[in-house]
Amino acid sequence: MTTAEVAAKLVALCRKGEFNQAMESLYGQNIVSVEAFEMPNLGREIRGLEGVRKKSQWWEANHTVESCTVTGPFVSTERFAVVFALSGSEKSNGKKFQMTEIAVYTVADGKIVREEFLYEAPPAK
Repeated sequence: MTTAEVAAKLVALCRKGEFNQAMESLYGQNIVSVEAFEMPNLGREIRGLEGVRKKSQWWEANHTVESCTVTGPFVSTERFAVVFALSGSEKSNGKKFQMTEIAVYTVADGKIVREEFLYEAPPAK
């Protein structure tokens, strides 16, 4: 698959809420996933599909997503970006959250080999 085809498939699956299906069908075994900040007990950079699965399991165990809007993809030759806007709550305390993130993906040999998440910065003081 081309980068544009991978991007279109990822966006289509995410719009249907099929995030795990997107991960299982489009991610390479040696994917590198980079968060903007340290993740509890996971670190900031996660290597390998099994590690990304664990990160996803942690997210699902600790958060309830009530809505997710997916914008994009924005495609170049080997990379593409998607904007995710989420609303939900933390399972431990019910605290509501809203977040917007940009995910930048790198594709090689028809698979996503790198994902990096950028979060909206708080307003300057």
